[in-house]
Parts: sequence; structure tokens; C-alpha cells
Amino acid sequence: MSKLAATELVLGSGLDAVVLRVFSPVGPGTPAGSPLGRLAEAMRRAMQAGDGELKLSGLGVQRDFVDVRDVARAVHAASLSAAQGVVNIGSGRAVRLRDAAAVLARVAGFGGTLHEVDTPPGRGPHHAVVPGPAGPPVEHVAGAAGYPYPDGCGSWQQADVRTARDRLGWRSRIALEESLADIWMEAACRI
Repeated sequence: MSKLAATELVLGSGLDAVVLRVFSPVGPGTPAGSPLGRLAEAMRRAMQAGDGELKLSGLGVQRDFVDVRDVARAVHAASLSAAQGVVNIGSGRAVRLRDAAAVLARVAGFGGTLHEVDTPPGRGPHHAVVPGPAGPPVEHVAGAAGYPYPDGCGSWQQADVRTARDRLGWRSRIALEESLADIWMEAACRI
């Protein structure tokens, strides 16, 4: 059953219920198969091998990352509230995956280059060096930003978190950098 079908089922049931629409959860326990989990694993392997370059794709997409501990607090707040309907759970900020990758590289101590290789079929690449926030340079080789989308969810997602704030008294607290540091700690411990 899809998330949309489950949401419609709950909302149409007549139950006193709230549906939490969680955007892109990150932090401890992030699956190795998620975009940030794959990135952390690739970075770990590159650092172990002494590679100074990572070739990555899909870094042009923007996601609203929310720490799993903040999600747990939202679930707790919802369980104590009289809120009904759909409540978005996110940070309320869209972050480019390329910027998250630069932060992850910084917290991991990766001093190499993140080389972005997104070229849609039938288009030639172009090059641009994008400075990461206090991290390694990200060289962008692309025909169209954000192609292909690493999670199949389009190029941009950002939660409107006003309902979470107003009905649940909730807001995200944990900074993306802390979530990424936790993802890195788990990846670094893998052998």
C-alpha cells in the first residue's frame, strides 16, 4: 500500500487520528542504501583506499532533511495532542544534496574532490566547480541539475512545518551537521 493510500484510508476512517508526513529522515540508523548513506559509504571506501576523488550523481536535488530524533519527538508530541489531519514533519528548509555532501566531507575529514557526474541521455556535459560550504570543492559535470533523482522523488522537497508548530508545538532542533556526523560515525565503523 502506498503512503498516499494509507493516508487516505486513515483520514477517511472517521478515527481520531493524525498522519505525520515525514520528509527525508537522517541521523543515526540512516540506511546505507539511502542517498546520504551511499555517499557516506563511498566516502569511507575512498578514504580507506586513499582516493582523492569521489564521482557522484544526483547532487542537484534538494531535500528537507529532518533528524530521526526530531521525528521521534514529533511522534511523541502528536500522541499527546488533539491534532487531526496531515502534519508535515521536516526542518522547513530545502538543502541541496551537493551542500549536504560537502558538509559530510568536512565532518568526515575527506579532503578530496567531490566530482558530480550527471548527464542526461543525449546531452553533453558541462563543467563547473562549486565551492562547498567549508568543505572540498565539488566539480559539477552535468547536462541538467538533479538528473537522475537519487530517490525518485523529483528535484525539490521542502516541508511546510507551520501545522507541526501550531498544532503540535513541535519544531526540528537537531542541525543537519550533527545528523551527518552521526551518519559518518556509523559508516566509519563499518569494515
